[in-house]
Amino acid sequence: MSAIVSTNLNDGSLYFVYRRVSMDNRHKETFHSHRGLEILFIHQGRGTMIVNNVSYAIRPGMLCVFQPFQLHHLQLEYTEGQTFERSLVIFEPSRYASYMANWPSLHAFFNRLWSSVLPAPCIYGIDEQSEVVAAYRSMQLSLPTLSEADQHEEASLFLIQLIRSLKPLWLEQQDKQPASALRMRRNHQAELMLEWLEGHYALPFHLEDMAKELHLSTYHLSHSFKEAVGVSMTEYIAARRMHQAVILLTTTDKPITLIAEEIGITNSSYFCKFFKSRMGTTPHQYRKRSGG
Repeated sequence: MSAIVSTNLNDGSLYFVYRRVSMDNRHKETFHSHRGLEILFIHQGRGTMIVNNVSYAIRPGMLCVFQPFQLHHLQLEYTEGQTFERSLVIFEPSRYASYMANWPSLHAFFNRLWSSVLPAPCIYGIDEQSEVVAAYRSMQLSLPTLSEADQHEEASLFLIQLIRSLKPLWLEQQDKQPASALRMRRNHQAELMLEWLEGHYALPFHLEDMAKELHLSTYHLSHSFKEAVGVSMTEYIAARRMHQAVILLTTTDKPITLIAEEIGITNSSYFCKFFKSRMGTTPHQYRKRSGG
């Protein structure tokens, strides 16, 4: 039976999951993104992953890198007893980049993963006995024995091991184009918009307010956001609110009415309809099914 560890470091700089299993349609995501870099390995599962409006087949042995604020969406198949089993880590890359500075090639590769345009977010064919999977497993084994003081150091060593083992596999599959094709991500303005939305998604949204604070026109905001992110701001805000609602439903005992208010929906009846339209079940049923 798979061991499962879900850990947040005390300083909030890293979130780690090892071999988490979902079945019977229990993992139903909307578009969402993270402030940090996510490295996801899929042990079992079938379906479709959508990143930047491009679809990728989900299958075992797949590893994906989601850059900060990069929207992604998993559509999973649960027919014939299919399960979804994954290990992942989400972390703030700037907090750990200095730990790799002693190895220039590794440091450059790490910076490329999170700050350059990648040809694709995923690679395939990674074996369960690979060093990549061993890195996740080693982190899982060490976590229960760590003191609070040692957590950050162990997380740094884990990330060095993970990035080092990932590098040759990633380069083998993705370096099909000349180095001149690499460029820094062109979505600086989009990231400013995403940062603004992160601080305001739970408030009534007025495009004029964002335009005023970011010193951009409303037309430019709406068009450049959709071009860079792949969805409209309205859709993104709805996805961000839903993502937060799921977190609160599964990790807290807060009443549903309070959760609705915390994500910016003051009418609990509307929140229930909103949630069901996107997740296929009511907030109460989702919480109960998730063991909350």
